Parts: sequence; structure tokens; C-alpha cells
Amino acid sequence: MASKTKSKTKVDGYQIITDKIVAELENGTVPWRKPWRSVEGFGPTSLSTGKEYRGINTLMLSMQSMAAGYSSIYWGTYRQIAELGGQIRKGEKSTEVVLWKPFKKEVDGKEQSFLMLRLFRVFNAEQAEWTQGCDSKKGGWFGKMPTNPEPIDADYVEPVAKADRIVKGMPLRPEVKHGGNRAFYSPLLDYVQMPPTASFESTESYYSTLFHELVHATGHESRVGRQGIEAFAGFGSESYSKEELIAEMGAAFLCAEAGIEPRIDQSAAYIASWLKVLKGDKKFVVSAAAGAGKATDYILGR
Repeated sequence: MASKTKSKTKVDGYQIITDKIVAELENGTVPWRKPWRSVEGFGPTSLSTGKEYRGINTLMLSMQSMAAGYSSIYWGTYRQIAELGGQIRKGEKSTEVVLWKPFKKEVDGKEQSFLMLRLFRVFNAEQAEWTQGCDSKKGGWFGKMPTNPEPIDADYVEPVAKADRIVKGMPLRPEVKHGGNRAFYSPLLDYVQMPPTASFESTESYYSTLFHELVHATGHESRVGRQGIEAFAGFGSESYSKEELIAEMGAAFLCAEAGIEPRIDQSAAYIASWLKVLKGDKKFVVSAAAGAGKATDYILGR
């Protein structure tokens, strides 16, 4: 009698995430335009650690928060929520997030370290019923951080002032020059060129554009170092497109940090250009988001 073998379908995490980003773009929404943050300035945060999610996870959870209208910043696995005294409501659907698992592999006779993408599923705290007082009994970040923060607290900083503070606090910040009608970063001479402040429609637009160029500047070898800056392959190349997406996402993350609206083109041509790139490389958006996370962490001194 022939033995039966169960076949397992391998889940392609890259493809699942890319498909969701593509779906947003096809609906006319640029998902990295406004990473969701609470009125107190927190982004999507882990229930178990109290730390904010980074990179592509910020986008995935932001998209779901905006679509579902969640006001809570907290996310956790089914088990984590249960351990804190919560019960996921029947019919609630989870959201995929990325976990990078380290592993070692022999390449050309030498053992090398790699990272493997793994998906796991989380729920927003608002998708659960909570036992009264469970957070204080069980402890954890759900009980230590505000679930309904006040719009303004003692540490509140006016958004434009906070944006200026982010710029001035950047380690090894390149020189920022003003003049002309173009905004760009020069990798060769390591400086940022900006049009005069008065040329922008708003102060927020000025800082959004400046953030974009400063993210490019993190690619310099003296800072984070990135192929798209260190080895420029020309306009239209894959590395150039990836570098532009890193700068777009990074600027959006920094705008969210400051509490201002990022200045991002949402035209049909702009969206079409990203759809073309993303559909051609399933790892593109995950890799770019990781690069944007590293760039923003560097600028913020994390």
C-alpha cells in the first residue's frame, strides 16, 4: 500500500506583504503617505515589549489601523492578549507582521549569517474583550501606557518646532544649502541643496522635503551606508528606484515623528511608477522599508 505524503504549501511572506501594498496603490492610496500614530506620538506598539514596531511592520499595522478605525496603538498575538486577560472576539481577523529569524548557512566553505523572513499574526487591543482590571493585575505595557492619551501633555512640542529639532539633532548632519529651484542630495560633495524656504507652500512641506533629502544622506559611507548612494547606477535603475522609495518612506516616518503631513505625490503617474517596480520584485518593498527604518533610526539618534 502506497504511503500518503502530506504536502505543505510554503507561505511566501514577501508576496503576501507586496500584494497588500500593491492593492493599496491600485486603490489610489499611497500607504507610506501617513504612517498612523496616536495623538501622543506613538506608532503601532507591541503589547508584550512596549516597543514600537519598525520598518514594514509600521506600514502594515498603520494600513490596518486606518482601514478599521482603531484608536489603540497596541498589538499582540492571540496568546499575548490572552495572557494579559483579553479574549479576541469571534470573527476578528489578524494582521500579518514580519519577524526576522537569524540562521547560518555554509557558502563557499565558510559559514555565513543570514536573516529569514517569517510572518506571524497579531490583533489590535480593540479586537479583544478585556476583563476589568486585568491590565493592572497582569502588568505589562497595556497597563503602563495610556490607552486614551490626552491630545496635549506636559511633553508636547509644536510639530514644526519638533521637525526642526529632528533636523538639528541628526548625527553627522550634512551641510544644508539654500538657493535655486531644486531639492537634492549630492553624494560626491555630501551636502543637501534646498530651494529657499519661501518657495514652499507651507513650512510642513519644507520639512517634508528636507527629511527626504536627509534620508538620502544617511546612505553616505560615513553614516549608514547604502548601495543606492555609494554606487549610483543611474536614473531608472532598480537601485535608484529602491533608494527613492527608502527616502519616501523615511520622510513619511520622520513626518509622523514630528506630527506633520508628508509631502508625497499621489498622482496616477506616481502610483503607476511604483506599481511597475513592486510587481516586478516581491522583496522590493520589504527591503526598502527596512532601509527606511535604519535611516530614520540614524537621524533620530536611536
